[in-house]
Amino acid sequence: MTASKPQGGSVLLVEDEVMIRMMVAEMLEDLGYSVVAEAGEIDEAMHLAQTARFDIAILDVNVNGKVITPVAHTIEARKLPYIFTTGYGLQGIPEEFRGRPSLQKPFQMEALEQMIETALSGNAAA
Repeated sequence: MTASKPQGGSVLLVEDEVMIRMMVAEMLEDLGYSVVAEAGEIDEAMHLAQTARFDIAILDVNVNGKVITPVAHTIEARKLPYIFTTGYGLQGIPEEFRGRPSLQKPFQMEALEQMIETALSGNAAA
């Protein structure tokens, strides 16, 4: 059998809805990635964004009513790629980040894979 999956990498996953977080984590594992840190609250996400070792972050735009902006800024300062997920469409993404990779919820595993590959390749740098 020939492996067609990428080597994988480590992921920081920020999502306040536990069931969605579990589903996305499972998708990531199926794609060959390892979820090394998860957060369901902004404060926890900030701590992990500053301290965790990961290759890419997947960030829900709205975490328990708080916008993910400070977490995204922290990850940018570390020069690491990230992807937004939102159920609110483009309008849900803060204007300064509208050029960044994003996925509309619900999304399929293929869309997630494509967006990760784009972000990791540097084609989505700010």
